[in-house]
Amino acid sequence: MELIIGLISGAVGGNVAGTAVKGIDQGTLVNSIAGIVGGGLGGTILTALGGGVLAGGGLDLMGIIGQVASGGVGGGLALTAVSALRNVLTK
Repeated sequence: MELIIGLISGAVGGNVAGTAVKGIDQGTLVNSIAGIVGGGLGGTILTALGGGVLAGGGLDLMGIIGQVASGGVGGGLALTAVSALRNVLTK
């Protein structure tokens, strides 16, 4: 269940980041895909780095908030990386 929360919040985070920062907006589909990947990786990395209390704490309130936060941030960071890569490849 934690992974699903991370993936959904990653997709939302990718789209929010694309809307908030016009320079990294890649369209809804790419924003969502990058966000989903980033959301899945965000929760996994946070858990591996010792943030398991927040990222993988189960279905209690802190666990859900941690998954949403790490998924959203991971989605935004993944979209930033995809945008930078696409900019390098088009030059």
